[in-house]
Amino acid sequence: MENINLINDYKYNIEEYIKNVKENYSCQNKNALVITHGCQMNEHDSEKISWLLEKMGYNLVDTIEDADFILLNTCSVRHSAEDKVYGQLGNLKHLKNQNKNMKVAVCGCMMQRKESREYVIDKFENVDIIFGTNNIFRLPELIISNYETNSLAMDIDESMLRTDSDIGTNRLYKFKSYVNIMYGCDNFCTFCIVPYTRGRESSREPDDIINEIKNLVKTGTKEVTLLGQNVNSYGKNLDKRINFTDLLYRINEIDGLERIRFMTSHPKDISDELINAYKDLDKLCNFLHLPVQSGSTRLLKLMNRKYTKEDYLKIIDKIKNVNPDIALCTDLMVGFPGEEEEDFLETLDLVKKVEYDTSFTFIYSKREGTRAAKSKEQIPDNIKHERFERLLDVLYPIQLKKNTKLIGNIEKVLVEGASKNRSDVLTGRTEGFKTVNFKGNKKDIGNILDVKIISANTFSLNGDLIES
Repeated sequence: MENINLINDYKYNIEEYIKNVKENYSCQNKNALVITHGCQMNEHDSEKISWLLEKMGYNLVDTIEDADFILLNTCSVRHSAEDKVYGQLGNLKHLKNQNKNMKVAVCGCMMQRKESREYVIDKFENVDIIFGTNNIFRLPELIISNYETNSLAMDIDESMLRTDSDIGTNRLYKFKSYVNIMYGCDNFCTFCIVPYTRGRESSREPDDIINEIKNLVKTGTKEVTLLGQNVNSYGKNLDKRINFTDLLYRINEIDGLERIRFMTSHPKDISDELINAYKDLDKLCNFLHLPVQSGSTRLLKLMNRKYTKEDYLKIIDKIKNVNPDIALCTDLMVGFPGEEEEDFLETLDLVKKVEYDTSFTFIYSKREGTRAAKSKEQIPDNIKHERFERLLDVLYPIQLKKNTKLIGNIEKVLVEGASKNRSDVLTGRTEGFKTVNFKGNKKDIGNILDVKIISANTFSLNGDLIES
């Protein structure tokens, strides 16, 4: 190809762009595998990547052994996530020695970081294509460039401006879909790399979001999950005055849509209007993910979270007053630089007061480029792990207690698939995002069914299908 800016000639008409690219190179009879690490944002990006690969002519496969083209969509939130990618690239190096025609691509948050990108280029000569979080639409051109030159094809957008809204998605599920409502983050929490890998905050136009959801519903979507690093700040950069709660009310009016979820919500920006939406909107799921990170006000200030423990607990009280049965989820971090035993005990106290239904728990991972990484008060690993186990010892009994209270309830469950171990057992999610296993027929996958809860575990529920 003469240049790597072919898409500019088509003014982002993605279908015409791919048609022209395919004239330069055909991927017919080739197999591709996309391996995804990280959050829902990455999962949704992989749906777009898969769509592009299929448009190029690739067949999507599930195993490395069957793939001619392997793409790793990476996460850099924690060091362990990066180590896992490096391990996979090492294994792929050996596979590529056996299959000289295999191509390997790496994209996502790791590649947006200069240090990680340079490490991959230096250590893994088997990597053929590299692109960043905001260059997904360039993938077809990068494939052709690599085939023509047999050298590394790379495109990283330092401006961090998203320009992929016209790309379709190859959805993992036809009955539930991710929908980006915004990109990037302006919070700059001192432990977090996201603003440096996903860019600054930018909201999509509300009409574009509404139209996307309407089209999804037409093709079978019953549940949407609205994605943003901080959905509560949606609309701040738009000319039209609209906030996240306004958007929820508009989405709630879409005919045929049955459930609305969102990820994730920042406590400093949550409004009384959003809290009241849990009373007013019939399609808004009975679930809220509200990351707290720590119960120590001192540490929250060091994290640049812009709320106190007391602020957070007041928000929880408001939510429970509006919706006493809401299922609450959070993020909890152990071992942030400078964390003392007293700070950790404050976290345990908060967990006991809130009583979370589910939680994402993490040991602090130093991320170069963040302010916290420069702290001289790093916590020894043995203390981090000891506190982490103590946190789980408090969280898990609470989760089991909350699940046990649901025994005897009839829950509406969106059936997601069959059990891996038993074909006659289905698994799905309640409005409160709890996993329910029950005997049923695969024909009901994608339907919302009434299931009576008969027993509970720490991480799941078991039930009996209520026959209609």
